[in-house]
Amino acid sequence: MDILIGIIGAALGLLLGGLAGSYFGRQSLLRKQQERATNLLLQAEEKARNIIEKASNDALRALEETERKKREMMQETDAIIARRRKDVEREEEGLQRRRESLDKRSEELEKRLERAEQREQALNKRQAKIDKREQDLQKKEEEKLGELQRIAQMTVEEAKAQLLAAVEQEARNDMARIIRQIEAEAREEGERRAREIIGLAIQRLANEHVNEVAVSVVPLPSDEMKGRIIGRNGRNIRAFEVAAGVDVVVDDTPETITISSFDPIRREVARISMSKLVTDGRIHPARIEKLIQDTRAEIDRVIREEGERAAYVTGIHGLHPEILRLLGQLKFRTSYGQNQHAHSIETAHLAGMIAAELGADVMVAKMGGLLHDIGKAIDHETEGTHARIGADLLRRYRIDERVINCVEAHHHEVEQLYVEAYIVEAADAISGARPGARRESIEAYIKRVKALEDIANSYQGVEQSYALQAGREVRIIVRPEEVDDLGAMEMARSIAKQIEETMQYPGQIKVHVIREKRAIEFAK
Repeated sequence: MDILIGIIGAALGLLLGGLAGSYFGRQSLLRKQQERATNLLLQAEEKARNIIEKASNDALRALEETERKKREMMQETDAIIARRRKDVEREEEGLQRRRESLDKRSEELEKRLERAEQREQALNKRQAKIDKREQDLQKKEEEKLGELQRIAQMTVEEAKAQLLAAVEQEARNDMARIIRQIEAEAREEGERRAREIIGLAIQRLANEHVNEVAVSVVPLPSDEMKGRIIGRNGRNIRAFEVAAGVDVVVDDTPETITISSFDPIRREVARISMSKLVTDGRIHPARIEKLIQDTRAEIDRVIREEGERAAYVTGIHGLHPEILRLLGQLKFRTSYGQNQHAHSIETAHLAGMIAAELGADVMVAKMGGLLHDIGKAIDHETEGTHARIGADLLRRYRIDERVINCVEAHHHEVEQLYVEAYIVEAADAISGARPGARRESIEAYIKRVKALEDIANSYQGVEQSYALQAGREVRIIVRPEEVDDLGAMEMARSIAKQIEETMQYPGQIKVHVIREKRAIEFAK
């Protein structure tokens, strides 16, 4: 028991000792923290005092700076006000001087106004005297005019009309004379220059061209050959017509047969095939078909060669093979008896030479001349004029637009946009209008001559008209009392324009209007 009490007492002692030690340690820690906090507070107060003191100093300096700037601004403002006051004083002095000057001028104007009023009164008096004199003169003029009308037995309006008519007639005569003189000078200079260029071009060309016409008549060695060509029950001639696509006419003409077809290529194939059959003598349907096939292949080769030759001799390269083929087809196409293949080559040469003389594009002119009639190779297969057909064909193969305009405009179906188009038109006319280049039937010639005379006779004042030189000139005699000189010139232009618009003809037609005034008297 005593031990237990001793142990309990020892334990209580230890416990109380530990509690006492912990209490005193906490108190010591609290004191240290209080001292640290006190030190921090003192430091913060010290910093605050420093910050406040620095802020006060900065505020004082800023206030002093503001006061200094304020004083400077006040000084500048005072200086500006002083300068402005001086400027205002100077302006007031100037205004005062101007006011005095204006007062002087006002006085001078008043004096001038008084003098002007005096002058106006004097002028009014003079005007009254002048009006009176004018009235007196007008009365005298009317009296003299009446006396003149009585003597002349003509009113003023009639005299004016007669004078104006005389002046108008004289002016028209002078105008016609001047116009004729100017046109004559221009025509002389133009013709001289044109003759020089065209003569040089033709001289450089100097080629002989034979007018090849597609012949549709085949000669026979004897009439007995006609029977062989016809065959038993006409089988040979029917086989020939079907294979060649032509019509064979066997009439009473001795030792000849006629081949008819709208296609010149077919007609040429048929002509050559018929000639070979006549020479060979073996005539039967199988032989006919074989011979026509061979001839067609031969003609195709000739067409290609002629197209290439045309491009080679004119120096034009890079054309599409189809265009070359159509050029070769012109070998068997004629117009007014002129071979179109030779005509195209000749036109290309002439156009190139003229373009070189005028400084135009030679290659465009030559290509336009070579291709200008290419539409004639297929005009029997397509609707439209050969110029439009050729232009559409060339657009399909992307030819230069200048060349297309040369082709499309060489008959004035569209506007000529480039100088090369005019050159191609001139070269085409030169090639077609030279002597012997073209021919036409007697029926077409008679119709053209009659149409020329009908156009001329349709104009008022025409007494007689004659078509001369195979229809290349029309002479028109007018009544001088109905058509004056200026009217004769206008009539010639109008007739020429109507002929261009309504007729088709090779070359050109000269319109010659003749006005002759005859004065006839009889001595009795």
